[in-house]
Amino acid sequence: MERYSVVVNGEEQYSIWAEGRELPAGWRGVGVTGTKEECLAHIDEVWTDQRPLSVR
Repeated sequence: MERYSVVVNGEEQYSIWAEGRELPAGWRGVGVTGTKEECLAHIDEVWTDQRPLSVR
């Protein structure tokens, strides 16, 4: 089963990234890993305002 990490960029936009792959520039892990469903559930909980930080 593939595992993922929750990542966030400088605009506080969230995504998931396959574990073990190098993160693209501008993204960092938030310390949450798991299945795709677990990671997406975490994002649903914490990403309540989906506007980029520069627009808020």
